[in-house]
Amino acid sequence: MKHRHQTDKHRPVLLSATALCICSLLSVSIISPAQAGEITVPAGQNLQAVIDQAASGDTIRLLKGKHAGAIILDNKILLEGEAGAIIDGMGKGNTITVNAPEAVIRGLEVTGSGDNLFDLNAGIFIAKTATGARAENNRLVDNLYGIYLHGAKESVAEGNEIIGKRGVRMSQTGSGISIWNAPGAKVLNNTIRFGRDGIYTNASRKNIFRGNLMENVRFAVHYMYTNDSEVSDNISRNNSVGFAIMYTSRLKITGNLSDGDRDHGLLLNYANSSVVTGNQVIGRMQPADRWLDAGIQTAEHGLPAPDAAAPADTGSMRLGPEKCVFIYNANKNKFTGNSFENCSIGIHFTAGSEGNVMSGNAFINNRNQVKYVGTRNLDWSAKGRGNYWSDNPAFDLNGDGIADSPYRPNDLIDKVLWTAPQAKILINSPAIQTIRWAQTQFPALMPGGVIDSFPLMKPPLVQLKSGGEKNK
Repeated sequence: MKHRHQTDKHRPVLLSATALCICSLLSVSIISPAQAGEITVPAGQNLQAVIDQAASGDTIRLLKGKHAGAIILDNKILLEGEAGAIIDGMGKGNTITVNAPEAVIRGLEVTGSGDNLFDLNAGIFIAKTATGARAENNRLVDNLYGIYLHGAKESVAEGNEIIGKRGVRMSQTGSGISIWNAPGAKVLNNTIRFGRDGIYTNASRKNIFRGNLMENVRFAVHYMYTNDSEVSDNISRNNSVGFAIMYTSRLKITGNLSDGDRDHGLLLNYANSSVVTGNQVIGRMQPADRWLDAGIQTAEHGLPAPDAAAPADTGSMRLGPEKCVFIYNANKNKFTGNSFENCSIGIHFTAGSEGNVMSGNAFINNRNQVKYVGTRNLDWSAKGRGNYWSDNPAFDLNGDGIADSPYRPNDLIDKVLWTAPQAKILINSPAIQTIRWAQTQFPALMPGGVIDSFPLMKPPLVQLKSGGEKNK
């Protein structure tokens, strides 16, 4: 009993110690975020000094208001802002320069970079040392370049809104997002308006450009020397060129939409061994002044809504793109399941392009379905399946979905008109009609060119993640 009495006597002491330990643990668990590596910065404070004192892994949160740039991130930190937080570069250099691997810029409005094209002044400049750095959900306004991924492997630009400079010529501004030698970099779900090009890439590889919207720029996607990469589910609207793919091999170009671009929807120049599938190019009647003031970034071009009726004054309107697709010295590419509609020329295919497969595509309501500059015969069908041609007056007596006779989109008269456009004045003359009739009766009179041996009776389904479904 004595021992038990002594134990009971000391029990309050033990309980007090236990309670003290529990309270200590609770106090650790409810430490404020600011004490756990989060730093809050009000507008007007010296932001660079705060960044320099922050430890790797810290979060720096900017409060609403204007914060002075230019700033440099040399540590792995998360720099983010509440609604209304702005970093202004004051017209000098890069507004934000990221040198640290895995640093993150998020939720900020970034403006006021310098205007030195040679120095690549950008709103957010992610340098070669910043492997895996991210710029996400920011709004970048009135910078020379929006975001520049300059040699940063595995870097990411995602969910940003980028509005380039206006009131200047395109040659005086940079692109929305630029990539140089950044293997594995990704550009995802960004909205880019105005500036030179939407996305420009050069000398890189294994990149992914997916889910982006580009409007009122020169080229929506300008692709140079960037192999083994993906361009998918992007939208180009109201640009000079939609997707310009140059000097590049082994690409996956899928599910993209060019809607109302001016010159070309899709351009392949020295682009080889790529898969081009499930894309759509739509032409529209457009104000003629788009072809006159294209070099100046001013305001919206006033493109009619997709379902709007054509203006009564059609003399001031032109059909664009002029070419849904332009292929120049592009070899061993596979075009399947694409839709090219309502352009002046459906596809302009030049000599020197070898080994391309063209099957299962739809050519709809183009003024000239194909312009082929060459003398050889090209069969645009594969494994008994060709393409759909909206102007093919064909029959399908056995109901297999394949027209009973081959289709030739061009004849000898087309070739004459390409080389001597003045001959259009004779297009409805009896002599021209006689020549065309003779060619139908004597196929040997046909010049070399495109022939579809198994033309489709119905357009294939083209389903776009970026723009819904067409041609059901």
